[in-house]
Amino acid sequence: MDAGGGLRVEVGEPCVGGRGALGVVELLPAPPGPGGRRRRQLQLCERGPQVEPCSTHHERRPAGRQDLVDRRMGEGGELPNGAIMLQRPDADQSGMARSLVREDRQTPVGLHGVRGHDLRGNPLGHRRRDSALAAGGGAENRDHRANHDPAIVRFTEAALKKLLRRDLTLPGLLRRNHLERTHIEVAFFVAWSGGLALAALVGVAWVAGFGRVIGRLDEINPIWFAVAFGAEVLAYVGYILGYREVARVEEGPELGHGHTAAIVSTGFGAFVARGGFAVDMHAFRDAGVSEREARVRVLGLGALEYALLAPAACATAAFLVAEGRHRPSLGLTLPWIVAVPLGFLAATWALEHRHRFRNSRGWRDAIAQALDSIYVLRCLFSRRSHLIGPLGAALYWLGDIVCLWACLQAFTHGTPDVALLLLGYATGYALTRRTLPFGGAGAVEALLPFALYWCGISLSAAVVAVFAYRIFNLWLPLVPAALGLRTLRTRRTG
Repeated sequence: MDAGGGLRVEVGEPCVGGRGALGVVELLPAPPGPGGRRRRQLQLCERGPQVEPCSTHHERRPAGRQDLVDRRMGEGGELPNGAIMLQRPDADQSGMARSLVREDRQTPVGLHGVRGHDLRGNPLGHRRRDSALAAGGGAENRDHRANHDPAIVRFTEAALKKLLRRDLTLPGLLRRNHLERTHIEVAFFVAWSGGLALAALVGVAWVAGFGRVIGRLDEINPIWFAVAFGAEVLAYVGYILGYREVARVEEGPELGHGHTAAIVSTGFGAFVARGGFAVDMHAFRDAGVSEREARVRVLGLGALEYALLAPAACATAAFLVAEGRHRPSLGLTLPWIVAVPLGFLAATWALEHRHRFRNSRGWRDAIAQALDSIYVLRCLFSRRSHLIGPLGAALYWLGDIVCLWACLQAFTHGTPDVALLLLGYATGYALTRRTLPFGGAGAVEALLPFALYWCGISLSAAVVAVFAYRIFNLWLPLVPAALGLRTLRTRRTG
């Protein structure tokens, strides 16, 4: 501090402090001059060219001049405790990225004084070093991501690269739709789904006891598998009928039975990474429906599924409680008894006010789409010309539940309680398999046995029954799913 009370920096002083609100003046090493002096060696954890930018006017500066990091503006700087101050964007520059800058807002040439060890342990510094400072270094960012991704993701991407013979990340592969994937990619997803399902079943079998599970296989009655196969065929027929009505309601597109069968079978395939509803969105868009209307019809399809299963589960839960059964517990039955009627009342009330959300954006438009899907559901139930839709959905649920019932019969040698089976089935399918990725592989195998067990069915019997059920429900339908995918591709290219 000089005699007049002003502030100045003496040459050679590392920093100057005072009583005022001072920033930090850090003495940084002089940049290499044109004389070809030896460059400073990089320290451990330092980056390469991305953290040593050098502008053209730098070479014309005096050799002894230092670059000063910005001080009193609350912008880029390093405090004595190692913290980092950020540049705040101006009001008219809200989209500008935060960065470490000098007071004259020029290229941060002095950043070669910020070493990796100064930023280590600081989350903000970690973000500065690996994202903002290396914005132009794609390979560097990929290295950073590769070191921090879970091992299963790195293993999967390595397998993809070796199998597909090209550099493809797992998120990039998941973003592609079912019509864009190659045959090898489809086979990879089928194998992935099989691994998820097998892992889930082994885990549940371990809980049930491997000895008890294997014991269920000793006295198997295979005649019931024929019943399960026929019931699953019936379920697919019902879903096709319901799907066509959802498509044509309110002057929608008329889909042929063959085309609808291809869409339905493809949507249930184990190779659909984003769930069957993604297949439905593409199908409706290809039929000439707008994106918003396609989304409304897809939501209406899901509402049609729950509009029949949820009331059936609610009535079953009320029946079990009225009989005074202690299993399943009230924790499983009361949510069905209370939530389903309240949900129907709320949907009916909201449907009368759906016009208030029309022509909106954001969350209001999302609510409007949900209410429009409920309107589609009401049209299906209230108009005689569309009653085949609810009947088809009922046929689908009936066939699928009978398939599971037959698989239980094959291993238990006794008629399972239909009420317990229905409630356990509905609980295990809190999300229907068409909404789940990969046809619900892994999720259904993990949840459905426990749901049946909570309803009073032996866990060992539930494990083997669900294993057999998923053969008819997921793996055998891979054949029509592959044929349906081929049909959709041919139709789109044609």
